[in-house]
Amino acid sequence: MPTEVAPTDSEQSTRETIARAVALLRAGEIVALPTETVYGLASDALDPAAVEKIFAAKERPHFDPLIVHVPSKTALHEVAEVPEDTAKTVVQLVETFWPGPLTLLLPKRPVVPDIVTSGLPTVAVRQCEHPVFHRILKHFGGPVAAPSANRFGKLSPTSAAQVLEQLDGRLPLVVDGGACARGLESTIVRVRAAAPKPVIEVLRPGPVTEVELKKFGRVEFAGRNAEVEDSAPEAPGMLAVHYAPRTPLRLLSAPSEFVAEPGRRYALLSYRGQEKDGYLGLHPWDSVEVLSPGSGRLAEAGIRLFHLLGRLDRGGYDEIVAEPVPERGIGRAILEKLRKASCGPR
Repeated sequence: MPTEVAPTDSEQSTRETIARAVALLRAGEIVALPTETVYGLASDALDPAAVEKIFAAKERPHFDPLIVHVPSKTALHEVAEVPEDTAKTVVQLVETFWPGPLTLLLPKRPVVPDIVTSGLPTVAVRQCEHPVFHRILKHFGGPVAAPSANRFGKLSPTSAAQVLEQLDGRLPLVVDGGACARGLESTIVRVRAAAPKPVIEVLRPGPVTEVELKKFGRVEFAGRNAEVEDSAPEAPGMLAVHYAPRTPLRLLSAPSEFVAEPGRRYALLSYRGQEKDGYLGLHPWDSVEVLSPGSGRLAEAGIRLFHLLGRLDRGGYDEIVAEPVPERGIGRAILEKLRKASCGPR
């Protein structure tokens, strides 16, 4: 089928695009929608046949569960149970971070089809803050399932053009809401009752950071032992290999790890683009892209990560070499994406 790209550059075009997207969702179709994190591939979350179209378009294995997006905070209770022993913390997180890039893993209600959760008893839920996405869900009137709008395992798209690069002809409509403001997928957490403070377990690092979360409990990270190679993740985004460009990528931890092979073309993904960091002068790079020029701001690096990886991936290089970023705040999420995309040792 031909894929239409619908604009939202004026109020008139936005209203028309919203009406088109809602009509398609109600008809059981899939639609690519902008979120504040990355573009999502959406369908009616309560329609198993519509959700199946997401898996088919993405070539996503059915063992990898999807995130459900709800139109309001109160709609959380329509798709998920909130256990009494963690209810206070869950409410605090929802009131603080919704709408926004925080996903909660909770026991699912029977109304959520098993295809959405890959047969698991839990469902991943969030409320998106992108204004166009929000208006579409408000008019649609129910939850949508919406993983990233890319081929399975490939780079997540942060623009409508990047959605078309991977999914053109596989869906009827892409809603062009401009570039994504955050650039990284949502933080996914699970709350566990514990004394003296509840535990907020981070299953996937993202824009909501440890510093922000620790106000509400003791923060723990699931770690690599919770990742799986090719089956049965307990939440979206927990496969060990993911977010990969076509070009092999190597994440360095120190400049001394890099040794060039004769005849190969190398591109560098630099953090700050500064000589003193020790990477720019290692090699006469065929191309250099900088995540956050100058002082190095992790938030900016997160926004630019998938965009710059995509640009380097189209350059025809033999390998992309990535500098590390500081493992603090959103830097933890950036490193996770680079590690999962890396062809090097894990």
